[in-house]
Amino acid sequence: MKYNIKSLLFVNTGPQQIIFKNTFWLAIAEAIIRLLKLGLIIYVARILGVAGYGKFTFALSFVSLFVVFSDFGLSAITTREFAGSKEKEFSSIFSLKILLSLGTLILILLGSFFITPEPLIQRVIWVLAIFILSYSFSEILYALLRARQQMQYEAAIKILQAVLLICFAFFVILKFPSVLNLSYAYLFAGVISLVLALVFFHIRVFPLKILWQISIWKKFLFMSWPLGLVSVFGAINFNLTSIILGYFGQLTAAGWYNAAWKIANVCLIPSILISQSFFPALSRSFKESKQNFQSIWNFYTKTTIFLAMPLVIGGITLAPRIISFIYPPEFAPSILVFQILIVMVGLVFISGSFSQALLASNQQIKILWIVGFGAVVNIVLNLILIPKIGLYGGAIAVLSASALSLPLLFKFILRFTSIFPFNRQILLSIIGAAFSSIFMYLVISQSQIYILNIFLTILIGAGVYFLFLFGYRKLIN
Repeated sequence: MKYNIKSLLFVNTGPQQIIFKNTFWLAIAEAIIRLLKLGLIIYVARILGVAGYGKFTFALSFVSLFVVFSDFGLSAITTREFAGSKEKEFSSIFSLKILLSLGTLILILLGSFFITPEPLIQRVIWVLAIFILSYSFSEILYALLRARQQMQYEAAIKILQAVLLICFAFFVILKFPSVLNLSYAYLFAGVISLVLALVFFHIRVFPLKILWQISIWKKFLFMSWPLGLVSVFGAINFNLTSIILGYFGQLTAAGWYNAAWKIANVCLIPSILISQSFFPALSRSFKESKQNFQSIWNFYTKTTIFLAMPLVIGGITLAPRIISFIYPPEFAPSILVFQILIVMVGLVFISGSFSQALLASNQQIKILWIVGFGAVVNIVLNLILIPKIGLYGGAIAVLSASALSLPLLFKFILRFTSIFPFNRQILLSIIGAAFSSIFMYLVISQSQIYILNIFLTILIGAGVYFLFLFGYRKLIN
């Protein structure tokens, strides 16, 4: 039995086993990380209050908007290219990552003087900039691990980062509660975890060294710049609302918005895991055969459909219970924001397989056009709606950007890849997920079930959904 477990979870033996292994380890890591961080954020929101929480999340959102320049698509391209046999170029990519991180730090420091006149928030931005760049730097290490399909190491590093962050942050928020002190806790956790990750990677995975090879930098940046801009536009879509609310001085509204967004972000965990697990397999199958490429894409898309549908229906239904359970009463305005954002989360789930198929097909320029279009829609709607309806306008803007981008993904995947998305497997999956979600809603909306402990209600809903889905799949097979 020990041998079987080792073969299943630690050794690469076949496409489906590799996908399962990678998904398992990333799921373990992300579940632990997101739950720990959610617990931390809940406590921080209660200690700092809506206004203090709004200041902290505003600063973090501003830094997150810029941090994409420290990677600029480099990690995803490294994973794709190193899935072959180019690992000898990693030292040059590692060096390029250092330069990009330093440049981004300077950009954040300069930008902090223009986004807010408040000295306290400026200092928090400076401190959080170093923290988030430390976390972002690990992505280049994960890129090589993903290319080797050794996600168990990535999972271990991420769990270490989360544990250190939780320990430092909880200590500070309990003993010295303030927005600035909390940012220092984040900083110390980020720097220490990065140092430990680099030491482990150097000893166990790949010897790290600085290598200045401008020709390799140019080659990889030429391939990654479309994804870099995609990351910029994606950061705009996810962080712009919080930044605009803060810029207009609506820090309390920014606290309400980010309270809902933090929970929605946790709901994105499965989408992230699935994307990271399937992408190496998609990249390999694209190089091998169209049939394998279509088969893996079908598997990917069906998985996202089965997860997205109940997440959206259940999230909308249980939003009042979820918000009231996690946050104090003054966070009640976050309920409607969460209901809007959970629909956006469902669209992100569905769009993941389309964008990853385009990326695996070396069509990153097309992804750039789509995400860029979504960012423009988001910016325009935020500027129009936030002055009129505040944080709800920001949530509507984010949802609209995702909804309007989805048809473009369908069009581009049909035109520029060998994938045929409108096939029988996908159609049957949509029907099964829809009917199962309806049955789930009918159960959890009953007052006897709705008023139970929120975790018990979610478990009952999930059980009903998967029971009906299992019966449906047995029926059609």
